[in-house]
Amino acid sequence: MIVGIGVDIIEVERLKKLAEKKPRFLHKVFTPAEREYSSRKKNKHLHFAARFAAKEAFFKAIGKRISWTDVELTNLSSGKPQLEIKGKEAMAFDRVHVSISHLADYALAIVILEKD
Repeated sequence: MIVGIGVDIIEVERLKKLAEKKPRFLHKVFTPAEREYSSRKKNKHLHFAARFAAKEAFFKAIGKRISWTDVELTNLSSGKPQLEIKGKEAMAFDRVHVSISHLADYALAIVILEKD
């Protein structure tokens, strides 16, 4: 049964300006693995924006905010994105599904939570 759905879209330029104005922002919001992954990419802010959107979509799906770094967007070897959640056992869902998409100017994510 679906117990939560969240969606978020962000302008890449907005995230880029914030990261350039406040460099600590990246450390507050993203895990070391997310920072390393995104920083390797040609358009790093596009990848940061996709991860930001996934976290915001997750917060909307659970109906509350937890620590930014307790939510990590990773990729399987196939490229499929997945959310890793710290402290998940205390939450009211069993599975989390995530999909992200991005263009040059926008990043979007949707999260669906399921419970048995």
